[in-house]
Amino acid sequence: MSAYTTETLSRAKCTPCEGGTEALPRLTITSHLQLLDGWALSADGKSIEKRWKCKNFVEAMKLANLIGDLAEHEQHHPDLHVTGYRELRVVLTTHAIGGLSDNDFIIAAKIDKLDLTGKS
Repeated sequence: MSAYTTETLSRAKCTPCEGGTEALPRLTITSHLQLLDGWALSADGKSIEKRWKCKNFVEAMKLANLIGDLAEHEQHHPDLHVTGYRELRVVLTTHAIGGLSDNDFIIAAKIDKLDLTGKS
């Protein structure tokens, strides 16, 4: 897709990536990151992540489960880390290509649109 907006990212569907597909170039990554809320690029440029500090463990798990349901529906799965009983860190990368694909930004945009009170 060309000329992404936050809305086009959040409405797009993930498509399977196979080995041999090129990871996104840094310029595209930078452009896509500007469309997201609070996501950061890793030092190696191969993943993006976002952190939440939840009220308690139950709320962290609710958020992790909402994200898990979304990821399963899209068939593009982040790494989810619950630490300190209430902190959730979500890391997105496309393992098959060893870097970032449009799918990572699609899922990130969809996560940003989740109603974190329990509905999406």
